[in-house]
Amino acid sequence: MNKAKFITFEGIDGAGKSTHLTWFAETLRKRGNEVLVTREPGGTPVGENLRDILLNQTMHAETEALLMFAARLEHIEQVIKPALQRGIWVVSDRFSDASFAYQGGGRGMNVAKLEQLECWVHENFQPDLTLLFDLPVEVARQRLSKNITLDRFEQEKDSFFEKVRQAYLERRKKHPDRFVLINAAQSPEQVKVNLEKVILSLS
Repeated sequence: MNKAKFITFEGIDGAGKSTHLTWFAETLRKRGNEVLVTREPGGTPVGENLRDILLNQTMHAETEALLMFAARLEHIEQVIKPALQRGIWVVSDRFSDASFAYQGGGRGMNVAKLEQLECWVHENFQPDLTLLFDLPVEVARQRLSKNITLDRFEQEKDSFFEKVRQAYLERRKKHPDRFVLINAAQSPEQVKVNLEKVILSLS
């Protein structure tokens, strides 16, 4: 394969992206690539501490966005960019598209403010590829119902996730060159078939 790439997995809670991310990364490794798997919020000691706060404590939507981007700045500078510079592929469970979907769409935050944060934290730096796992909210809800404990995002109402889903789809329209839509309502086997096609396209 060619030079190291930064690949992100996005989608509403319950879309199954985290499960397939592990398989995707391992498949890249089998093709001879060194791969770093990471997540947002998180990925660094500071980020993981902020993740605990963000997933468990109620706060103003703009505070939430600021903390997300603070964790992201650490993530980019301490983990993502150094890995890419060493020729290591980076596969991340969420990145800035999640802020536009959750804080912008779900919370109704002013998108212009999110764009300012994005420009401040990572101007001219975006994923090479973003896999958007899309499925109806009711299907995602059924999957989440199997979890014993839910964080405060997962506990949100269906109306919240409908807005998040639509914001993701709008984000895809705005950046069609780097987004690949994955039908996450399909069986895990069929999703893997689609992901294999994506991997082949990277070679």
